[in-house]
Amino acid sequence: MDAKERVARRVAREIRPGTLVNLGIGLPSMVANYVPASLGVFFQAENGVIGLGARPPEGMEDRHLTDAGGGFVTAVPGAAAIDSAMSFGLIRGGHLDMTVLGGLQVDAQGRLANWKVPGKMVPGMGGAMDLVTGAARVIVAMQHAAKGQSKIVPRCTLPVTAERRVNLIVTDLAVIEPTDDGLVLKERAPGVTIAEIVDATEAILIVPESVPEMDLAGGMP
Repeated sequence: MDAKERVARRVAREIRPGTLVNLGIGLPSMVANYVPASLGVFFQAENGVIGLGARPPEGMEDRHLTDAGGGFVTAVPGAAAIDSAMSFGLIRGGHLDMTVLGGLQVDAQGRLANWKVPGKMVPGMGGAMDLVTGAARVIVAMQHAAKGQSKIVPRCTLPVTAERRVNLIVTDLAVIEPTDDGLVLKERAPGVTIAEIVDATEAILIVPESVPEMDLAGGMP
């Protein structure tokens, strides 16, 4: 199991039955692969789809059916195509139960930076700011470090997406919960020690006496 699959499987366990969930582009889009259809979850993408399914088998792609990042997806029974105004009305109106977003940095205050890297051209801020502000629950799904640098930092050096504190951070090494007191280490990846997580994290972690291993079985049974 590679690092991205580990993150996607663990995030899938956070998704409750019958909810409306936004999946960001990249790693977050993989979460749909590990949520059983029996849970009745409807995945939303801000480009105007409600009812995203897993990636289609090779050769079965439909160029008219993609997520917000242009990746091919399937549609579940009952899916709907809507315009951007309605899509962002759902997001800004507080109708999303959860959003799962990638991250460039998360700081000790639980603030996310994921929309702009200084000096690099980006097409626009996308829906990240609206999602972090409007969704009932915000989960960041990302790798713990990039190019040897921790992505969990004392204070974001990149432009923050929103001032709101995210609810949970899931990386290939750990599950971390931002709280009023700081970043609490909740779980560790299989085979990963607490010391390895602390060493890989630039921000200070609050470490309880017992830190269980992640359950990577996928979504709720």
